[in-house]
Amino acid sequence: MTDETPRPPGTWGVPQGTPAAPPATPAGPPASAAGHPAPSSSLAAPPAMAAGGDLRASLAAVRTEVAKAVVGQDAAVTGLIIALLCRGHVLLEGVPGVAKTLLVRALSGALSLGTKRVQFTPDLMPGDVTGSLVYDARTAQFSFREGPVFTNLLLADEINRTPPKTQASLLEAMEERQVTVDGEPRHLPDPFVVVATQNPVEYEGTYPLPEAQLDRFLLKLLLPLPERTDEVEVLARHAAGFDPRDLGAAGLRPVAGADDLARARAQVARVQLSPEVLGYVVDVCRATRTSPSLSLGVSPRGATALLATSRAWAWLSGRDYVTPDDVQALAHPTLRHRVQLRPEAEIEGVTAESVLDTVLASVPVPR
Repeated sequence: MTDETPRPPGTWGVPQGTPAAPPATPAGPPASAAGHPAPSSSLAAPPAMAAGGDLRASLAAVRTEVAKAVVGQDAAVTGLIIALLCRGHVLLEGVPGVAKTLLVRALSGALSLGTKRVQFTPDLMPGDVTGSLVYDARTAQFSFREGPVFTNLLLADEINRTPPKTQASLLEAMEERQVTVDGEPRHLPDPFVVVATQNPVEYEGTYPLPEAQLDRFLLKLLLPLPERTDEVEVLARHAAGFDPRDLGAAGLRPVAGADDLARARAQVARVQLSPEVLGYVVDVCRATRTSPSLSLGVSPRGATALLATSRAWAWLSGRDYVTPDDVQALAHPTLRHRVQLRPEAEIEGVTAESVLDTVLASVPVPR
């Protein structure tokens, strides 16, 4: 669902990005009918998670800093932070002009992470992304010249506009976090996250991502057009002299770093999962495989992704255990790109979002 409701400082929006769904309440995902507690509405930690309060406060400050440059995309910022906590990759989808590129630049500035941008075009070669061997006439030897993939946040802009050969150049980097050139593996920095963008319009001349590559993206986040009040705020900032190319002038500063993310990941790994919740994640994913509207359901990799994102969301909410509500909150952004509709279902107007809604409504919630 789209997080477009103004929120007090320190609250987290569910990163679903589904315009048709109602906005999330400040308390995060609602409590289920089974009576499971909803995620906390602030970053103030209960006693069980008090040790992580400073880290959650730092990540909440990241949202505040990004908001100095990007208006009305809090849910997308939450999704990107969850991806960093899970060491996963993100596919951003939105029409041109909704601040996809600016969002990544602002996030890297607030987290003091390196970032590079690659504009994917039909003539882009794999070596332009990963790097290649270059002959040095002075030494009469070949040396490796790193490509833009050697960074913390790689912005793969309009990834569906480059041929499959170049798209595939990212597969090893995304999965193994290394690049192999001339038989020698070269490790990428940590953290390393690919944030790829694509437009939901202008499909002419594009190369849709294959299912194998889509499955390697942890989240698919939808960036909707801003509400009127947010758009007025955007124009007011530009009228006051805001320059998206100079984020420092907007007051954006680093408030966290790679060390904070590493410590936060260690705490996320300690979030508890009951056998009932594990079974619920499996049941939700298996239900997609038997849906009559889908030709392809969620793979076991998708189930592990849903488990990881639910864990990160529970930690951000101030708890050391995962509830079914956490699973439901992250199901759409984690699974929407992992399912494939049957042609007859598409003709009838069925969408991946509606199928996931049906699945979540049909799978019994553990008590």
